[in-house]
Amino acid sequence: MFSDYSFSELASIFAMQGFAGLSLFSVFLLMALGLAIIFGQMGVINMAHGEFMILGAYITYLTSHVFETMFPGLYGIYFFIALFFSFIVTAAAGAFFEWLLIRHLYSRPLDTLLATWGLSLILQQLYRSVFGAREVGVTLPDWLMGSLTLGDSIEIPINGLFVLGLTVIVTLAVYFIMYRSRLGCQLRAVVLNRKMAGAVGINTAFIDRITFSIGCGIAGVAGCAFTMIGSTGPTAGQLYIVDTFLVVVFGGAGTLIGTVASAFGIAQAQSVMEFFMSGSMAKVLTLLFVVGILMIRPQGLFSVKVRR
Repeated sequence: MFSDYSFSELASIFAMQGFAGLSLFSVFLLMALGLAIIFGQMGVINMAHGEFMILGAYITYLTSHVFETMFPGLYGIYFFIALFFSFIVTAAAGAFFEWLLIRHLYSRPLDTLLATWGLSLILQQLYRSVFGAREVGVTLPDWLMGSLTLGDSIEIPINGLFVLGLTVIVTLAVYFIMYRSRLGCQLRAVVLNRKMAGAVGINTAFIDRITFSIGCGIAGVAGCAFTMIGSTGPTAGQLYIVDTFLVVVFGGAGTLIGTVASAFGIAQAQSVMEFFMSGSMAKVLTLLFVVGILMIRPQGLFSVKVRR
């Protein structure tokens, strides 16, 4: 497989695919950060997480359309407005569905799987009815167009660099919320011992709702970033939900550093292998490798000891 290429060609291939892997890593990580909070901390198997991502993508599409038709002179800043509304709308939707559905199913993970799978089907049909079955896309502002040239054969898209920078900012924000804020302290207390947390005055129902809301809001941010590198359709979220669960489980449920390491490893492996073989075969080999590691270390790359 490698013998057909010279050393310089292989170096260029790995560099290009490595950056393509960083773009995939950005989407995986943004999706997995929200799921790591919902699944890793709360134990809720949210099969509708991909649909919350697509909700953020559609909010971005609508925002771009409004700016394009009504405020064309301000089109260059539409993404920052869309980023804000994507988080707010998806977080509000997450809080609503937690109140309506999820709060009745805590400590019953298999029931949350079935309920959120049904919710994902409802949301897909809702998107199809409102936006149509065809995929839609956004027009990037001029400052996100083009690429940076490194060497003779390596080009790095500017929009990919922007998404990577956004991923770093969101990751740092999640770290601050989880480990440096009062909310994060209360959340970790509820995870460690729910009854004791309630006994000392923590409103566990409120913590559950705000945690689920934040996780869905981060998925909305992932959807906003997703519009930079791909088109949006009613079922586009299903293309990433399995990989997202794989990232969370492989890294170790509930650990931020494990989520980051797992997303990076899986994205880079898939990106590099897809150049030399079909995309489906690359996914199969990546999955087999991850399953093999999980057979040896079921708790994932990193683990957190939790008392119940």
